Amino acid sequence: TATRRIMAESLVVVSKVKKQVKDAGFRTGADFIDGLSMRVERIVAAAIEKVKADGAKKTLGAEDL
Repeated sequence: TATRRIMAESLVVVSKVKKQVKDAGFRTGADFIDGLSMRVERIVAAAIEKVKADGAKKTLGAEDL
């Protein structure tokens, strides 16, 4: 679809995600990794914006998630 963006680079370790899913007795759908990577990208972008708005530091930490 037009809203689906093609990921040039995944932000997740595909083999580790697939192993976790497989170990739980499931399979990953064709779009799962792309969707997960896009969600991670949004989380990171939000953390960056939060730190930028605070303006007090340059290092992102767990508290910024």
